[in-house]
Amino acid sequence: MPIAILGLDLNDYNTSAALAVDGRIVAAAQEERFSREKRTRRFPAQAMAYCLRRADLTLGELTAVAISANPAIYLENLSPVQSERARFRGELLYAPVNYLLGGTPGADARSAFLHIDEARLGGLNIHYLTHHDCHAATAFLLSPFDSGAILSIDGFGEKETTVFYRGEGATLRRLQSVEFPHSVGCFYSALTAFLGLQPDRHEWKLMAAAAHGDPQRYLGPMRSLLHYQGNGRFEIDLPYFNYYQFHRPGLFTPKLVELLGPPYTPEMEPDARFFDLAAATQQATEELVFALLRDLAAMAPDRRLCLTGGVAMNCVLNGKITAETPFEEVFVPPMPDDSGTSVGAALLAGALHYGLPRREPLRHNYLGPAFTDEEIRRELERDRLPFSQPADVAEAAAARLAAGQLVGWFQGGLEFGDRALGNRSILADPRDAAAPARINALVKDRRPYQPFAPSILAERAAAWFENATPSPFMEKTFRVRPAQAARIPAVLGPDGHARLQTVTPEQNGAFHRLIGAFEKSTGVPLVLNTSFNLRGEPIVCTVRDAIRTFFASGLDALFVGPYCVEKSPR
Repeated sequence: MPIAILGLDLNDYNTSAALAVDGRIVAAAQEERFSREKRTRRFPAQAMAYCLRRADLTLGELTAVAISANPAIYLENLSPVQSERARFRGELLYAPVNYLLGGTPGADARSAFLHIDEARLGGLNIHYLTHHDCHAATAFLLSPFDSGAILSIDGFGEKETTVFYRGEGATLRRLQSVEFPHSVGCFYSALTAFLGLQPDRHEWKLMAAAAHGDPQRYLGPMRSLLHYQGNGRFEIDLPYFNYYQFHRPGLFTPKLVELLGPPYTPEMEPDARFFDLAAATQQATEELVFALLRDLAAMAPDRRLCLTGGVAMNCVLNGKITAETPFEEVFVPPMPDDSGTSVGAALLAGALHYGLPRREPLRHNYLGPAFTDEEIRRELERDRLPFSQPADVAEAAAARLAAGQLVGWFQGGLEFGDRALGNRSILADPRDAAAPARINALVKDRRPYQPFAPSILAERAAAWFENATPSPFMEKTFRVRPAQAARIPAVLGPDGHARLQTVTPEQNGAFHRLIGAFEKSTGVPLVLNTSFNLRGEPIVCTVRDAIRTFFASGLDALFVGPYCVEKSPR
């Protein structure tokens, strides 16, 4: 019998499910893609159902369920008020554990296991695994490295914010950790809120804004909030922040306002001070993370790094690691945020508890729902939409891009992760300096300082970007070569960098053919690529989602499977 383990990420923003069969991830999806509630915290019931359907399994046929949170940690301290007064009898499940752990000096519950003897399910085995261990497993067990250093760094998970590891084979060895409330991720979120942006959602906007500012104006005050102590240790100057006081509103205190001046509100337009604050936040964060990485390199003398956790979503930071630290190779998974811990939980449980070896590294993240040509055609015919079937869909799409059209591109399986990587994408001509404004006006409604990313033929990356290394998941930024910059203004940041996706035929054959056809027509081996969604909505999941988004936006054409959909002329 195959060993099938369902991984679940619960109670985090952007909950998810993943299914591993004999140590290979066969399906994974975020709940928001089904519920259409962006960054939902709901139980991932629809994502779980999809994973089981994809593998043709029932809940009773699972070997185990692995959850990327360890509630036993919260039971280490005896709390009679909670454990003696159950609000409903199901809470008796944890009351004895609280007394047993609470009576054990220095208790350190690294994981938990629950077996429910239920006849129809054939016994339900549930493994509760520590949050950062699942982050680390996501990165290392999907990486191409047999051994390497691992840094998991985010807001917090259970009681930790930063954990150093060394990975070898299928094992993870903890080296050191930093506990909450000292958190790089929470610091960055608090400054996101200070700038009038939505914390736990718009940190990427702060990162984008940083490229437009001068960090020097506020770098001194910003550095004073982060105290690097050496040997992998740091502290946050806590009197300036409220994020660790969960009973208090807001993420920062009046003391931060005294230091930096008045905060921004969501209604305020960005000004020079806004961009300078963002730039100082970004630089101070980079300085601290690079110092921690240099410490990790000393603890785990390996030149290969796996970086994960919410802070690893910072692709500007990621792109500088090899220049600023001893690490020579860097792997960042396409889902380093909390939603990716469902993948790590499934893989880690298999390695820890079922003796499963490592499998081949992750080649792509197209792990979500896919649709057959017949299923797509039925949807189009049901809605009586005008559509055609080009002889070569990639060449047809490339021709429209070269003619200046905005194209919706819906192919194959849905990406797992926050970035569209050529299966649920909106595409445009990178040569067109007006394309970003058109996309914002007709589809995205984003601020002008938020850049759009290029997807390039991997074999052309070195000719167009300085020091380019493989970036298949759009996880790093690189500087555009000066000789090429003027040719691709639509994807060029103000500092000359771009967040790059390198595309190979093995990773995504259809998307590689499209970019190749665009190069043949224009001489430019890359396209502008942004996620296929309207503002405030998740990336499209189904054919129906794509059709609705197409007609609710100013896109010119929709390529869905082998078909091209156009809007009837008015």
